[in-house]
Amino acid sequence: MSEPTLFEPTTGTLLEAAGEALRFPVHRVYCVGQNYAAHAREMGVVERQPPFFFSKPPDAPIQAASVAFPPETANLHYEVELVVALGRGGRAIAEGDALDCVYGYAVGVDLTRRDLQTEAKEKGRPWDVAKGFDQSAPLSVIRRAEDIGHPDRGCIELDVDGESRQSGDLSDMIWPVPAIIAQLSKFFVLCPGDLLFTGTPEGVGPLRRGARVECRIEGVASHQFRIGEPS
Repeated sequence: MSEPTLFEPTTGTLLEAAGEALRFPVHRVYCVGQNYAAHAREMGVVERQPPFFFSKPPDAPIQAASVAFPPETANLHYEVELVVALGRGGRAIAEGDALDCVYGYAVGVDLTRRDLQTEAKEKGRPWDVAKGFDQSAPLSVIRRAEDIGHPDRGCIELDVDGESRQSGDLSDMIWPVPAIIAQLSKFFVLCPGDLLFTGTPEGVGPLRRGARVECRIEGVASHQFRIGEPS
């Protein structure tokens, strides 16, 4: 029997997984920054540096066909990414054991209030309002690793209104998926239901209201959505 609460708990985020009757329950959402060298350069980082981590709230992921344009920004940006969905977790996971924790993969977009992120960087403040807003992590159906394997190469792309904006390859990641899991598990106890957004290739840019976004990763999944009015 569950413990009584002062008010009805907010329902957790449940995602569709291909070939499954049951839903994938989201625990936490972790993101890797500057995991593609070319993207790091376009963001003003000249020297190659290890990627760093930030997070989004567990209700940020959304698989709907429409995503609300967030308030308080005039510069919403897209960042297409490989998303790793964990089915197992642990602390201090060895790199050689990391892929055993993976349930599956998806393609997702890390939506960013770039103007607020730039201001936060300049003032040395956290990025929460720039990265962790409502519906800031649209993603595709999750594909099981037992069905598609563990992709370490393949084209990753994003189009806006039918025009190519981002195109790279998973093999260009500075830290591959096993290294990300191993490093992240040094800082957090990873759990089933965790999602890992693994970084974006170069070509990030703005989105307007009404824009049609299409993203895909070769051998993994594709997804499309429109940027709607604020909810």
